[in-house]
This record gives sequence, structure tokens and C-alpha cells, in this order.
Amino acid sequence: MGLREKLEFPQRKAVAGGAIKQLEVKPPSPKTAEERKLMVQALKSNQNLSSCVSLTDKQIAVLVDAAWKEKVSIGKELIQEGDLSADYFYIVQSGKFSISMGQNETQAKSANAAQAAAQNLGLVSAGGSFGELALLYFAPRAASVRAVQDSVVWVIDRKTFKDTLAKSADDIVKEYISYLDKVQVLAKLKQDEKEAVAKALTEMSFSKNEDVFQQGEAGDAFYILVEGEVAVIKDGIEQTRLKASGKEAPMFGERALLTKEPRIATISVTSDAAKALVMDKATFDMILGPLEQLNKRGKDAPSAVKQPGAISAGTSKRFGNIERKHLKQLGLLGCGGFGAVELVEHVSTAETYALKALSKGYVVKSGMQQSVMSEKNVQLMCDSPFIVKLFETYNGSQTLYFLLELALGGELYATYNKKGLFGKEPHAKFYLAGVVLAFEHLHSKKIVFRDLKPENLLLNEQGRVKLTDMGLAKVIIGKTYTTCGTPDYFAPELIASTGHTHAVDWWTCGILLFELLSGHPPFESAYPMQIYQKVTKGINKVTFPPKCKGAAEDLVRSLCKKDPSERLPMKKGGVANLKKHTFFKGFDWQAFEKQSMEPPYKPQVKNKKDIGNFHARKDDLPPQVPYK
Repeated sequence: MGLREKLEFPQRKAVAGGAIKQLEVKPPSPKTAEERKLMVQALKSNQNLSSCVSLTDKQIAVLVDAAWKEKVSIGKELIQEGDLSADYFYIVQSGKFSISMGQNETQAKSANAAQAAAQNLGLVSAGGSFGELALLYFAPRAASVRAVQDSVVWVIDRKTFKDTLAKSADDIVKEYISYLDKVQVLAKLKQDEKEAVAKALTEMSFSKNEDVFQQGEAGDAFYILVEGEVAVIKDGIEQTRLKASGKEAPMFGERALLTKEPRIATISVTSDAAKALVMDKATFDMILGPLEQLNKRGKDAPSAVKQPGAISAGTSKRFGNIERKHLKQLGLLGCGGFGAVELVEHVSTAETYALKALSKGYVVKSGMQQSVMSEKNVQLMCDSPFIVKLFETYNGSQTLYFLLELALGGELYATYNKKGLFGKEPHAKFYLAGVVLAFEHLHSKKIVFRDLKPENLLLNEQGRVKLTDMGLAKVIIGKTYTTCGTPDYFAPELIASTGHTHAVDWWTCGILLFELLSGHPPFESAYPMQIYQKVTKGINKVTFPPKCKGAAEDLVRSLCKKDPSERLPMKKGGVANLKKHTFFKGFDWQAFEKQSMEPPYKPQVKNKKDIGNFHARKDDLPPQVPYK
């Protein structure tokens, strides 16, 4: 066995968007004009914050209004390294704070560690600020902050920050509703129903001479033109042109919400580019039900808007009848954020599975109950050979358990590192194809995954790839605003907190392809804020290594477009655009989907109890927190 086989490769941790625990939010404190000026300047001059989020003067004013004042005595530790309660951002009014790391040596070297040490040489004084990562997402504090003088700080909590950013999204929704008010077939919708439709509209980009749809096609969506110009062509003759302006947003194809009658004209883009808001009939029916029935209602009929959580694109699979008492533990496969993943055998059938354990106490302490429930529900909606299956869940006194499909070939991340597979195009093509089909399945059920990385891809004993870990996956229609995932794979809209759709998953496909061919992600840095600054600058600033040139580079760039609507699978044609890309020239998608294509690498697996491809250590298990 070579040295590479013996090495261990540290995993990148995902970050969550925020827990459901109750934040302590104090009433706003009165502020003098000078204090307001100091806070405005602090928010504008925090380079980490401004490189990630574009705050308007109006939004800054809202944050300043909401801030409260706190006195901090000399010697008091305001932030403790590793603390899970990372919910606040601080602006120093007076006094001085020292920033230190290294209480936990491993953590000090971790991804979101040394940013504070690099700032102000570890000292923050009046007019300075710290804790900005807490505004973006929930993650343990990377450093300790202690007052070295009696000090005064202003405090802004994450919820207020996120709500302030979301308010600009509310303004956009109002604008969309004003467009919908002009659509005749939607005239009978109630106001909250129009709001639900407005929130579910998705952006689509088109190029010059591209047909939005063609005469004779079955209609399945309607469009609101918000940028550019299109020609209406009937029987080959141009009838008129529609142009988007500040005041006008022309609409076409709205009858598709009522009937699948053929399109009566072709709509073709005449400007250099065009952008439209799109609503397809399937999504409309999912959030409100058939429009035909809505239009037949009486005036006093209740709203058809479904409550959050009631929308489900696909039914859950039924549980089997595997009882936990009939499972025998055979060995440790891995250590997750909340507990262990063990190899287990069913004593009567001799079938083997992976049993994922989650410490209830740790889940509650982290405030992630909702996330765990979502993981279970999402997993039950999935039925794809490219996604690890969930067979059963169990509820113990201290632990929750998920009984999962076993994939004994090991993690793709460890496999690439140990076998030196980086840069091998046939392998990258094969594994990316598996992810594409997994995402196609998830997106058909309105599920966004949000945490793609080689660590979340497993190989089975044949070497076929399977997506695993639905901890951050979520059913969404329209946009969601939680910042979560793995920093190396963050899309720009995730960082900016402007709301994201399943387009973030296609961005991560581009990052994955780059990493599999290059050996590292394109925006890599030891410090998250540096990653975010690079992401915000865009993929055009990235130098592509020789093994990621040609068709591969073109595919990465077409997936990592800053504008989500311009990413290849988000354009007209959808996922087929990606499958037809020259990078996949000659690739037999049909054979791959049927699993008859020979994998490029076959892991060594002696039998269904062989855990030789996993190297988990009990030392890596998270602490058990008692559940009361």
C-alpha cells in the first residue's frame, strides 16, 4: 500500500443558515447623530461585509435603527471560540477588543478561522466591527474576542440583517404582482394568490434570434418580458414587436395556464439579449391548483394558497418493516456533524445497511430540529438510483436514526485523493453525469440540494456514484433565503442573500467539475471571506489549469454564470442543454441512466461487510449532548 493510501484527508464542513432557537433581540437603543454616523461608516467600511453583500443606504439605515447598545467590562469575553451561539455582529463605539485564536488548534486552522487575526493585527477599536460571518450564516465562532478596556458596542442580530435584505425582495414581489394584475386570465385570483404566483416566477435568459417558443408547440408556460425585445411571428410573417421598458412588461403565452392548446405564434428575440419571468402550468397547479377551477369559484371561496410544508411534488415512499432491534452493528463508516454512521446487518436477512445516528441533544442545542425533519421528508420523496435511499427512521431516547442504502466503495473525495484521480476526464465525466441525473430528479420534485461536494458523493461496490446527505436540501417554489452549504461551493446569490433557486445546484456542478479536473476548487482560500470575495468577482477572473481547458472550461464557465438565469440548464432546453454540451460528446446518457455503462474505476470491496474503503475514527465523533 502506497503512502497516498495511508493518508487521511480532512473534510470540508458545511455551514447551516440558521437555527430555530430563539435569538435574544433587545429593543433598539436611542442614538445621537454622531453615533449613527459612526455605525453607518462601520457598516460601509467593513470590507468583508461589503464584498459579499450590497447594502443600500436605506438598508443600512434600517440596521442602524434596529441596533442596541451594550456596555462591556474590561476582561469580558464577548465571543468565545467554538461557541455555537454565533448570532450577532458588533460595532465598537468606544474601547478596545483583542482577537485571539488557538484554544482549539484544529479549529484555528479551519476554513473560517483566521480572518479575524488578519484584521487590525488582532485589535479592534472605536469605529471597528467584528462578527460579520454571523450575519451570513450559522457556524461556530472562529475566534475569541475579549475587551481589553471598558467598552461600548452596538449589536445587530442575524435575523434583523436577513429580514432587511429580504425586504428588497418584497419590493420585487410587489412589482411582479403589478404585472400579474394586467393578466386577464388571472383576473379572478385573490391578492394573496397573486403574491404566491409572483414569488414563484423564475427568470429565464434568451439570446438574439432564439425562439422563446414556436408556433404549433404545446403551451406549458407563460412569460413576462422584463428586458429586451421580441418579435411575434405568425405563419412566417412578423406581426408585431414587444419591448420591455421601465413602465411596460409585455406578456405572452398566458393561456397555457388554462389549456395545452398549440401556440398560435412564434416569439423570437430581436434584441441582443432578453430576460423573461416564467411560470409553468405544473408549478402554478402545485401552489394554487388548476386555474380553471379557481375561475369558477364564488366570491366568498377561501384562498387556494397552500400553507408552507403542504406543497409536495411527489408522494413519500412507504416504510418497510425493518426493526432496529434486528440490526447488528459491524463497524464505523463515518462521523457526521451530529453523530456516527455505522455499518449494520439485519440478523434474519443478512442484508447490510448504513445506520446514521443523530444526537438529539446536540440537534436541539444547535437548534437544527427543523433541518433534521426536512432531511427525513426530502429523503423519503427521492427515488433515484443516483441518490442514497432511506429505508427506515427510528426514534431512540437520546438518538434519532436513519437506515440508509449502503455504498461500500467509499467517498468520492477520499477516492480521488488516495487514487490520484484528479485531472482524469473520463472519471470526471462519469461522476458529473451521476450528479446531473440526481439533480434532475430532485429538481423535478422542487427540491434544491445546496451542498454538492466530493465528500457528499459515495461509490457503491461497482463504482457507481450516489448523492448523499440531504441535511441542507429543501422543497422550494420560487426563492429561499437561507445561506448554507460549503463555502468553496457557494454561488454568488447565496453570499449576497438576495434569494436563491435550484440554479445554485447547477453552479455547484461547475465547481465540482473544476475540482475533479484541477485538484482544487476555483475560488479556494483558507478564509471564507476571501472565498466570497473571489466568487463575487466571478469565474472570469479564474485561471484554468491545462487539465481543465477546452470543452471542460467552457462547461464550467456556462454553469458558473453570475446571473442564475444564464446558467446552462436554466435556459430554454433545461438539463438537455448540459447533456448535449461538447464536454459530453459521445457520452451514452441512455446507457449511463440504465447503469449499463462500465464505471471508469471499480473500488475494492470483498463482500457486503467490507468497510476497507472507509477510515473513520471514534475520536472524530461529535460530543454527545444529553437530551432531556
